[in-house]
Amino acid sequence: MGVTKRGKGTKIMAIADRNGLPVALWATSATPHETQLVEELLIERSTSTRPKKLIGDRAYDSDPLDDTCLKQGVELIAPHRKGRIKPTTQDGRPLRRFKRRWKVERLFAWLHNFRRIVTRYEYKLDNFIGFIRLAGFMILAKKYL
Repeated sequence: MGVTKRGKGTKIMAIADRNGLPVALWATSATPHETQLVEELLIERSTSTRPKKLIGDRAYDSDPLDDTCLKQGVELIAPHRKGRIKPTTQDGRPLRRFKRRWKVERLFAWLHNFRRIVTRYEYKLDNFIGFIRLAGFMILAKKYL
């Protein structure tokens, strides 16, 4: 049959602030790895300033990604993968911030309250990104209005 016109899936990437509110929301094909999408996500943020710290899970343990984030002035905090061969770059103190990652998971739970986000009905990716950003705006409006 081959690849479908919409691709094999959609990956939603998000950056949340310390309260779990959306700072950047982006969607793309599910094929590339998250480490390849972080730079694009930092460009698509809705604030004028870059985040100082970026907390990710074990999948974000990448030396090229760490170098890219440092060049942009963002500290990447991610625990090392179990099979890491190169020397460690993270110590225990910044990794204590990793336990606050549940706030990002809560943001995804809030996004999944919107039916259009859970199931992608849109054919065009730009339309789907628009609905994701609308859902993020509604989350912000509910918090501040």
